[in-house]
Amino acid sequence: MATLTFVYSDSTVVLGPLATTADPYCHDLCQGHADRLTVPRGWDVIRLDFDPAQFGPTLDDLETLADAVREAGRSKAVDPLAVGEADVPAGTVEGARRGHLRVLRTTD
Repeated sequence: MATLTFVYSDSTVVLGPLATTADPYCHDLCQGHADRLTVPRGWDVIRLDFDPAQFGPTLDDLETLADAVREAGRSKAVDPLAVGEADVPAGTVEGARRGHLRVLRTTD
């Protein structure tokens, strides 16, 4: 994987490691497309020499992801059908229900 960056003012294309921030002039490429890259006539290509493996996820990244998944599994999901009277705004009553949708009517 590599990131292709256009520098229009210099008519230059830079091919380097994956970008960590979003930029409208950057595009991520798979290895096959990065190897076969061609640019418009008159443009320069700068290919930065880098090892893609050094930019992979670290052990800390993987542990953080695993902790987040565990935490998400522990949190209790809210059942949309288990709505209490406190969820009905004041001055209204629940008229009908279809699945997770409900009709509220004013008490007037």
